[in-house]
Amino acid sequence: AFLSPPQPPAAGPAPFAPRAAAPPPAPAPAAGFEGSVHSLELRVPYADTDRLGIVYYGNYLRYFELGRTEFLRALSVRYRDLEMERRVFLPAVECRAQYLSPCRYDDLLRVRTWLSWLGPASVCFQNEVLNPEEGGRLVARGFTRHAVLNENWKPARLPPDVKQRLTSYLK
Repeated sequence: AFLSPPQPPAAGPAPFAPRAAAPPPAPAPAAGFEGSVHSLELRVPYADTDRLGIVYYGNYLRYFELGRTEFLRALSVRYRDLEMERRVFLPAVECRAQYLSPCRYDDLLRVRTWLSWLGPASVCFQNEVLNPEEGGRLVARGFTRHAVLNENWKPARLPPDVKQRLTSYLK
């Protein structure tokens, strides 16, 4: 039997246009060590930008934290395990960030992290944030220094296995 073509909709709001095919999924963020430097790639989410459309300055410290967390995770040291199982804490006691060039929503950033100091009861991580889509332009750099404390918030030593892993990546 012959089918008649569909009829236009009755008067009223126009239907939504069909969606275009979904873009392919974004590749997983690149991460890993290049010598003693750990690299992590991330895209700037809209929520990280300010009214001017650039990354709010405080978010760079979050990027440093992501880099530090993934640096440790790549060495099979999870912050959560240090705190929950070993009762060792690494509160930040000093930080510095230098902002060299603005970043915007959806920029691809590479956070480079390395261990620059490993003392008896403190550690220091250095960070660089680069924009690989703009020729690897350095957009920010800085450091965070952390005390090593026990569950009573007294200075402590890192567990020997953790210290050994970190020592081999000291730059």
